[in-house]
Amino acid sequence: MNVFELTQALVDIESITGNEAPAGDYIARRLSPLAARTGGQVECLAVEPNRFNVLATWGEPVVTLSTHIDTVPPYIPCSADADYIYGRGACDTRGIIASMICAVEELVDAGTRGVALLFVVGEERNSAGAYHASKNGRSSRFLINGEPTENKLAVGSKGALRMEVVASGRMAHSAYPELGESAINKLLDALEAIRRVPLPVDPVLGPSTLNIGTIAGGRAPNVIADEARAEVMIRLVDDGEATRQAVHSAAAGRAEIRDILSIPAARFRSLPGFETTVVAFTTDIPAFAGAWGEPFLIGPGSIHVAHTAEERVEKRQLTDAIGLYKNLVQQLLRG
Repeated sequence: MNVFELTQALVDIESITGNEAPAGDYIARRLSPLAARTGGQVECLAVEPNRFNVLATWGEPVVTLSTHIDTVPPYIPCSADADYIYGRGACDTRGIIASMICAVEELVDAGTRGVALLFVVGEERNSAGAYHASKNGRSSRFLINGEPTENKLAVGSKGALRMEVVASGRMAHSAYPELGESAINKLLDALEAIRRVPLPVDPVLGPSTLNIGTIAGGRAPNVIADEARAEVMIRLVDDGEATRQAVHSAAAGRAEIRDILSIPAARFRSLPGFETTVVAFTTDIPAFAGAWGEPFLIGPGSIHVAHTAEERVEKRQLTDAIGLYKNLVQQLLRG
């Protein structure tokens, strides 16, 4: 099965966060004959009930290639033309998984050892698989993490601060608003104050950015709302602590801030022969906490079409990625 066929087969398996098991089973079955033929080992490492990471090793790993199994909703079935493969996860990260598998297959068939593949669950929500793996590190000295970077080696990635903003009020008939207390009004005031919080700017990573992703609340148009909530995501250019405190202060007296997730920004070194870039998205790398070695970030596909209805990956980038992953593994093994 070539890299295009493997990518398409993976796209056709729905694995929205929480339902990664079918894709994990497929990957483990795909790797088992290779491991049996070349003296490797494949393990399914339980993270939660019916959720597991897939680890394949050839000797004690020195270099580990890793990415995530899960995708965002909604599921979009696979299609393809002469230049692209389309569908949910095509670039984030089905094509990356396929390219990594094909690269390692070529390496181990040629006698390379000390390499591993690690595919984890939950990156799109809370990095559950990476956090689990961080507690079960191996001897790996280097971690090649796959995300859509258009095959450029990232020298930096933004972090993420995810919060829930929760407002409480008192129900009343909407004809007599003075008898109630609108949680929606409180939430809107809190969100406006949060939007005015000055956010840090980094000379390499650029500005921090804020997104109000969801808003919900209320009972009916003729009822003063007694509850309302919103989810906020801030892309960080530092460790995020000052921003977190500023958001809490901005919402004080209007709404409660519940901290959900905090991942600091990350910086990486470059290597000879690789074009470099800086990315604004967050990865599993901070969650690994160095347990699998020094991190590098590279993968085929563009983040600009990830999470969209037009998600796709260019076939040329998939074939190029195989060579890039092989080159990177070989450089790191020599180093």
